[in-house]
Amino acid sequence: MTIGQHGFAFWILDTEFAENPGMAFGTTLPGAYGKITLSLLRIVAITAIIIYIKKLLTKKAPWGLLIAVSCVLAGAIGNILDGAFYGLIFGESTYWKVAEFMPEAGGYESFMMGHVVDMIKFDITLPEWFPFWGGKHAFPFIFNIADASITIGVSIILIWHRKHFRTEDSKEVILPIYEEE
Repeated sequence: MTIGQHGFAFWILDTEFAENPGMAFGTTLPGAYGKITLSLLRIVAITAIIIYIKKLLTKKAPWGLLIAVSCVLAGAIGNILDGAFYGLIFGESTYWKVAEFMPEAGGYESFMMGHVVDMIKFDITLPEWFPFWGGKHAFPFIFNIADASITIGVSIILIWHRKHFRTEDSKEVILPIYEEE
């Protein structure tokens, strides 16, 4: 697909090809080392999540919390792999040209410097009578499966945080990572 090209659409679900050079909402870190800094931060975050999951397993944390944190981990790994290898194995995409798979000259970027592919979009337009945003798209963001996994994991943690972070002998809500041994 070319950048901006739409694929299939089903009800409010739409597909549109986009390449995200940075992090959430296309935000990038400034400077020549911005992409490398972002990649290193992602690796540190993945390492911290793995250590946290190990701690949760030793504390026999609720399965719901383990699944939620694992969703965040899976999404983070998916995004870093996409950014690490997409630029190596594909040529540059444009609005008029489809990216070539394994071009002879090599990919458009080096290791860890590629873009993350986003393709999923909810096409929800608010009615004209809706205050302030009438006639505009209610959810203009394009995301991928990894982003959805992170969102689902964080949502589960936020919705059921009182259940997942409660000690058995008190009504106090705590984070399991900070419990005394």
